[in-house]
Amino acid sequence: MPDPNRSFADHFSGHAAAYARARPGYPAALFDWLVAEACPGRAPTAAWDCATGNGQAALPLADRLDRVYATDAAAAQLAELPAHPRVQAAVAPAEDSGLPDQSVDLVTVAQALHWFRVEAFHAEVRRVLRPGGLLAAWCYQLFAISPAIDAVVWALYEGKVGQDWPPERRILERAYADLPWPYAPVEAPAFEMEARWDLQQTLAYLGTWSAVRRHMARTGVDPVAEIAPALAAAWGPADQTRAVRWPVLLRVGRLR
Repeated sequence: MPDPNRSFADHFSGHAAAYARARPGYPAALFDWLVAEACPGRAPTAAWDCATGNGQAALPLADRLDRVYATDAAAAQLAELPAHPRVQAAVAPAEDSGLPDQSVDLVTVAQALHWFRVEAFHAEVRRVLRPGGLLAAWCYQLFAISPAIDAVVWALYEGKVGQDWPPERRILERAYADLPWPYAPVEAPAFEMEARWDLQQTLAYLGTWSAVRRHMARTGVDPVAEIAPALAAAWGPADQTRAVRWPVLLRVGRLR
């Protein structure tokens, strides 16, 4: 488990623009379901998207709600957030949003809960959520394309950069099941992210992994470039697009 007193660990600001370009988007059905669960018959409606990054969750929520508060501890990440009339962005840590008490119906955390001081974050969630509101935290792990391609990616993930993943990565691999969850559990449907990428888009995505960046800083060697020939051989024509799929691992709770 991470140290609850640790300071904010920023693994992404150094390549925030690349991260914004290469990361896949979440399915629209996920946001439709969250809003329906969190805001039945409520008006006005609001959400807090914590650790928003470049707004991959905040922007779809803003298309469905009256107001979205998008916060991130890294100003460089917020600089990649496109403007939206219903998104109010601010630099703030997960544990101290600056939002008023009972001001939102929904709190979302996409691919970030494992970086938080979790107990302090839950206290903040309980403060800002309205009675009956939802917290939804989700993550995704390795994608699936084909057995041959997946084997090359696994060799990168666990082999070449395995020691460069921060310990918090193991929390994500367990889909947050080991973290405290002081809410009434809400069963969620299964969701899946999907993209169609060519070889270069896939290599660009692999280059955004925090472990890849740490490996390069530690060794001076780009591990993605090292596996690129094997990935190309498994891929086929470089301009051929393939379906890339990630299961969304979602944990949802309602404020008691």
